[in-house]
Amino acid sequence: MLMSAVSVRPEDIRKLADEKGYVIVAHNYQIPELQEIADYLGDSLQLARMVTKIDAKKILFLGVDFMAEVMKVLNPEKKIIVPVRHSTCPMANSLSVEDVIKFKEKYNAPFVVYVNSRTEVKAYADIVCTSANAVDIVKAIDSDTVLFGPDKNLASYVAEKTGKNIIPIPGETGYCYVHNYVKEDQLKQLINFHPDAEIMAHPEVPKGIRDLAHFVGSTSQMEKYPATTNAKKLIVVTEVGMIAKLQKLYPDKIFIPVPSMVCYNMKKNNLKNTYVALLEEKIEVHVDEEIAKKARKAIERMLEITESKDAKVMKSA
Repeated sequence: MLMSAVSVRPEDIRKLADEKGYVIVAHNYQIPELQEIADYLGDSLQLARMVTKIDAKKILFLGVDFMAEVMKVLNPEKKIIVPVRHSTCPMANSLSVEDVIKFKEKYNAPFVVYVNSRTEVKAYADIVCTSANAVDIVKAIDSDTVLFGPDKNLASYVAEKTGKNIIPIPGETGYCYVHNYVKEDQLKQLINFHPDAEIMAHPEVPKGIRDLAHFVGSTSQMEKYPATTNAKKLIVVTEVGMIAKLQKLYPDKIFIPVPSMVCYNMKKNNLKNTYVALLEEKIEVHVDEEIAKKARKAIERMLEITESKDAKVMKSA
């Protein structure tokens, strides 16, 4: 008999995962109860690197569809299941293969695609990036003009940091609704309420918001920043799910969310459908082999550059 929503407890999911041999992998934006039971919790870059290194043959992924597909592309031999078939990302869906072909023909420039994109679009990219490594990836490309999609705000941030001519594709329609619609007045109101707080912002926010921030970085970079500042309060300008992880990492600090920043697609995963996913093992992630082969090259090139940079940093430390 299937447990009701009110009776499914995190420990029930954890027990069933262990019994069936599943490793639970979750994105930082999941609800706190799902974060608690994850074997691995991180941002898209952390998770992309991690799944290639674990021995487990069965993965329960808690996030959105493009992330699950990246895992499948890198690990075609592993069984990857998800709780919801259509937990998708509107920004990823905003960029089509036709857009990429059109812009490539017009500009004849290398194309860097944000990991928040469809797998078939990744297949047309020269290299993939995440918000954590976008600046380093673009710097490593031997071209002063770079096509970048689908997030226009991250493209703007990369242009600021690299000095290169970054052409966003598809353009004005490419953005994350969670980050793009934060208003400066909204943030200034929080600043007035908490004048002693520092501001951490994700690079997917508009430039006006970034300019108000003390620190701009991906969620994995946000994890590290509180350790470098004396501030006891931090306003966190990204999806509200990040607060639970930060509070656990830094129990002596206060983290203030922007209440409107909720990704309803990430929140489609809950205790009940996660338990059902393990119980039935029906919603499995599949990617066309030919598309996966092409996308894998762009993803692995990102990982090679990132690993190389990390090695240099470790050697010089």
